Amino acid sequence: MVRIKKPPEVRSNELLDCAQRLFFTRGYESTTVNDIIREAGVSKGAFYHYFPSKEALLETLAVRLSRENLKQLRPLFDDPSINAIGRLNALFAGSRRLKVELAPQLRNTFNVLFKPENVVLFHRINEALTAVVQPLLADILKQGHEEGSLNAPDPQAFALMLLELRLSVGKVMHQALKQAETGDIDGAVTMLDDWMLTYGIALDRILKLPEGTLQVAEPGFARAFLTSE
Repeated sequence: MVRIKKPPEVRSNELLDCAQRLFFTRGYESTTVNDIIREAGVSKGAFYHYFPSKEALLETLAVRLSRENLKQLRPLFDDPSINAIGRLNALFAGSRRLKVELAPQLRNTFNVLFKPENVVLFHRINEALTAVVQPLLADILKQGHEEGSLNAPDPQAFALMLLELRLSVGKVMHQALKQAETGDIDGAVTMLDDWMLTYGIALDRILKLPEGTLQVAEPGFARAFLTSE
């Protein structure tokens, strides 16, 4: 069989596409490198040419999903008529939408990332996502500080601070998912709703905004996230 030679970026994206399908249907831990190369129709050598490990592939996939989500929001970010608060709220709304859309897949991912033995992988993915989001968030904070609508004298530092605080949300989402799996949906919804409200209040206070300015929480989000099939 003649192997078709493809540009590196095409082959890399094909591997990511196959991995995404398998991770999202079977789960990360149940998918092997052999499964991925079989699905993609490439050799094991070709796989390791692009990705040194399955963990590195997951990291790249997480970054790609983040970039795709931000790309959908780009028209809002580039609209000069929208102020910094509007852009921040668009970012939060996009994040909520993506979490609901990918909820079943995120359950599998969280179950992997929050295992003690995967702490290094967790931090690698977080650092990769931070590198994607921090510049955009810093630009928004800089705009808001210049507008006088929020307090962020060092936009880069404030952006990193907000992203580090975001990690707590992921941990609580994982706890809520585990509680929902026991059948206590209402308790899990209350836990996540309460935490999202507290998270929003914390962000408002850090940026010296009136409480409720940043729309981090949304009625129905927690239940939609926890019960999405």
